[in-house]
Amino acid sequence: MMWVNVALALALHLLGVVMWVGGMAFALMVLRPALSVLDPAGRLAVHGEVFRRFFALVWVAMPLVLLSGYAMLFGALGGFAHAPPAVHVMHLLGLVMAAIFVVNVLGPWRAMRRAPDAAAAERVRRLLRINLLLGMVTVVVAAWAA
Repeated sequence: MMWVNVALALALHLLGVVMWVGGMAFALMVLRPALSVLDPAGRLAVHGEVFRRFFALVWVAMPLVLLSGYAMLFGALGGFAHAPPAVHVMHLLGLVMAAIFVVNVLGPWRAMRRAPDAAAAERVRRLLRINLLLGMVTVVVAAWAA
């Protein structure tokens, strides 16, 4: 059953993953250490702007990744019953990452917007670190299965 353009779905899927996982890697591994040259108030202000913009981007990337994944799963593979184990693992990890993102936005990020402080920023970053790890594992699973 091939009713989906697999190349287009895969391209959209990979673009979403690059924006989401790559954005987390940049924020945590490049931006955060570079902000050490700023005073604490400046760091918080920059983190606030970065998180605001990044989370808006993820609100686009995350559904794009999930929907394009489902398009490939059902349109090209014929559903879960015909999918290889790696697809099931990627699906599970993607759903967990999406849930963690929503929890982060509705919990720690909302609290940080209301009362910005270093502890609130750290709670946001902690969930970003978990999601970055899950995203990297998902990429390895995808590469391993290819």
